[in-house]
Amino acid sequence: MDGFQAYGAGKAGGTFDPLTFIRQPQTIIRILCWLFSIVILGCVANEGYINRPDEVEEYCIFNRNQNACNYAIAMGTLGFLCSAGFLALDVYFPQISGVKDRKKAVMLDIGVSAFWSLIWFVGFCFLANQWQFSNPEDNPLNEGADAARATIIFCFFSIFTWGGVTLMSLERLKRVSYEEEYNKLFTPPLS
Repeated sequence: MDGFQAYGAGKAGGTFDPLTFIRQPQTIIRILCWLFSIVILGCVANEGYINRPDEVEEYCIFNRNQNACNYAIAMGTLGFLCSAGFLALDVYFPQISGVKDRKKAVMLDIGVSAFWSLIWFVGFCFLANQWQFSNPEDNPLNEGADAARATIIFCFFSIFTWGGVTLMSLERLKRVSYEEEYNKLFTPPLS
């Protein structure tokens, strides 16, 4: 099996090399997911709530729809935590010696990443729709408009970064499945 690279027992217990880890495409894309979540959360939390000069109460910049800002803040926060958690799993992944455990971790990664890609798509559509119907008279000084547009565009980018993580996890699942088959064929039974 030329080009076959063991993920489990062959590498378990080895030293962790941060440079090799950071240079992996999946790590780079996952860090981008993490950064995009921070940008979205920061934009909405800092400039997503505005008020008219004659009003005291603040409202959401997205068509005065409080649910739009709440959704963006929830997506940013949970996306940040989820990408940080899976980044930690990526660090720990080579240390997992059992093929079945690695397979479960990769399948969880695929499911969660695909789910987040869908969540970001829904968020992009929802926020773009609410921004389209926002009344310019509600924001005469145009405060927070750049933050709202940045939130929408980074939601769009997040669709593809989380989708990319999903595709890379599918490739990882293939490698783990090949290793499982390899172990079944070439591991002598214990007698």
